Amino acid sequence: MARSQPEPDSLRLFKARGGQARLGIGGAGVYVLHDSAWSPPTIRHKDISTMPTIRFPDGNQRDYDAPVSGFDIAASISKSLSKKVGLALVDGQAWDLHRKIETDATVELITREDPRAMEHLRHDAAHVMAQAVQELFPGTQVTIGPAIENGFYYDFAREEPFSTHDLEAIEKRMAQIVDRNIAIERQVVSRQEALDFFKNQGEDYKIELINDLPEDETITLYTQGEFTDLCRGPHFPSTKWMGKAFKLTKVAGAYWRGNSDNAMLQRIYGTHWPSKEELDAHLKQIEEAERRDHRKLGVAMDLFHFQPDAPGCVFWHPKGWQMFMSLNDYMRARNQKAGYLEVNTPEIMDRSLWEQSGHWEAYHDNMFVTETEDGRLFAIKPMNCPGHVQIFNQGQRSYRELPYRVSEFGKVHRYEPSGALHGLLRVRGFTQDDAHIFCTEDQITQESLAIIDLVYSIYADFGFTDISVKFSDRPEKRVGSDDLWDKAEAALREALESTGKDYTLNPGEGAFYGPKLEFVMRDAIGREWQCGTLQVDFNLPERLDAEYVGEDSQRHRPVMLHRALFGSFERFVGILIEEFEGKFPLWLAPLQAVVSPITEKAEGYAMDVVEAMRKAGLRVDADLRNERINYKIREHSLAKVPIIIAVGEREMEDRSVAVRRLGSQGQTVMSLDDFLSSASEEARMPESVRS
Repeated sequence: MARSQPEPDSLRLFKARGGQARLGIGGAGVYVLHDSAWSPPTIRHKDISTMPTIRFPDGNQRDYDAPVSGFDIAASISKSLSKKVGLALVDGQAWDLHRKIETDATVELITREDPRAMEHLRHDAAHVMAQAVQELFPGTQVTIGPAIENGFYYDFAREEPFSTHDLEAIEKRMAQIVDRNIAIERQVVSRQEALDFFKNQGEDYKIELINDLPEDETITLYTQGEFTDLCRGPHFPSTKWMGKAFKLTKVAGAYWRGNSDNAMLQRIYGTHWPSKEELDAHLKQIEEAERRDHRKLGVAMDLFHFQPDAPGCVFWHPKGWQMFMSLNDYMRARNQKAGYLEVNTPEIMDRSLWEQSGHWEAYHDNMFVTETEDGRLFAIKPMNCPGHVQIFNQGQRSYRELPYRVSEFGKVHRYEPSGALHGLLRVRGFTQDDAHIFCTEDQITQESLAIIDLVYSIYADFGFTDISVKFSDRPEKRVGSDDLWDKAEAALREALESTGKDYTLNPGEGAFYGPKLEFVMRDAIGREWQCGTLQVDFNLPERLDAEYVGEDSQRHRPVMLHRALFGSFERFVGILIEEFEGKFPLWLAPLQAVVSPITEKAEGYAMDVVEAMRKAGLRVDADLRNERINYKIREHSLAKVPIIIAVGEREMEDRSVAVRRLGSQGQTVMSLDDFLSSASEEARMPESVRS
């Protein structure tokens, strides 16, 4: 790069729709609003003496004579690269391509094809959607519009609800904005200038956001054509970069800032992908997910319901509770084989215990709290771990008792915002298949390996074999010293790496008391579900004064491993309903069979078949209604009953049954004894429980 003093940036204007105000931004600084006739203030040239050294990920570096942007760096390498690059990573932080770098830095150039680009392209899409909405529906206020997993959304304040036709029109306008290839420009402004600008625009929600920013916050605005938004950025250089592989999916209500006391806004969701092929695949997955929706199937199968009197809490019907208990029996058997002792702890405990454990400080916002007439504060437990420490603390423990493994099917309650609740998948009251292992430091690896093996084995029993692992380290809000966190993270990482399994880092997402592994299952249609967790905890035993007598006759702190495999029974049931489309393996199906007589004369034999099946341990009902057999078959098929048995006079004479399997168009006639033998074997729990 030639050694020359850079020229100041050209002045740009903000056009305030419907008004005369103009906001001038210059390369030497930020300028003021003028009421009518506007003229640029005197530009004060900055004396730039910085000569940044730019380092690259491959270890090479270049010296530049003046502040340099990501675009400048790309152009200095090759003209072809400058056409491909859309963002810069400056010391690991994403920057706009034309933002100047004034100090030494490590820089990585990001193209549209880079997987890390997609989050920012989806953020671009949110801005493009907001621009389209304001062009089509003047007077609509924009509020917040982030990128989210697989897409984006924006919340709008508009009295008239958006219709399906409106979404189609917004999509079409978005495509036009992409075609316009409008430059997206970053502006740094003062707090007052931002307030004045959005006041002139009539954007009350933006004003509230600005007023809530910290005093030292750098305020940036992003402008594309006539649309300007309050935003931290970064964004790609122009609207064309996002492409047209997007689709607006739905409109939903959303309270301003997630608070039900605030105004109700309209949230438009969209999905956005690097290519049309990936978009089509995702839309197909959405269509499939809607067909499998556990909330719809739960009603059709008469498993459960929700109602406003108990938000986020499940009303289990007999069939749903049967399935719940089948999972309970399965997990109890797996725990017993793995050496766990089952316990039960109180659901309500005094505030003092939660303060001592650290939950009151770190988790209070998620806890349900009640005060009794005598002034005592109690909390409904959000976790089982403090109660398990109390059991460990009863009496003197010896190193010979370690590892000490306890499990509990503990009902816990956590406050989730109403907008986050989602059927069985996100509830406020749920049952954990929770367990805790008290062990020595030397036993951490051995016990962790046993838990990891158990996780994979259990998921395989339900058909989940595509499992990934995330390592989540210390969060910003946590308890305990850094030394303890160092030990816990090192121990958990060593155990994980000894398995030879691949894993990804999930920075800052550990529990407040310790690092954790998250086990993520991929289902039949490619969705990922995080269920099981394993955490290493040095903090809670310290805070709750847990100890054991070692081989040296001295007192020592145990290490505590937290472990959940289903995670939440409720959530796991929801996942299973969608995974199997309600067509459960026979051992798990809440109602395994229905027996229906074809004629009135066969009713007595139908009841004999039902009785024989129940004696064989099968869950079966009789359907004696005076309806045509084809009607009954169709009805029970919709309810996902695995086996439908029809019996008539011929079956009665032969002591046989006509068996129709769910999803089959034909039926098989076989002797009752043969059917009982095969069905009983099929209805047994998985081999891992029996062996």
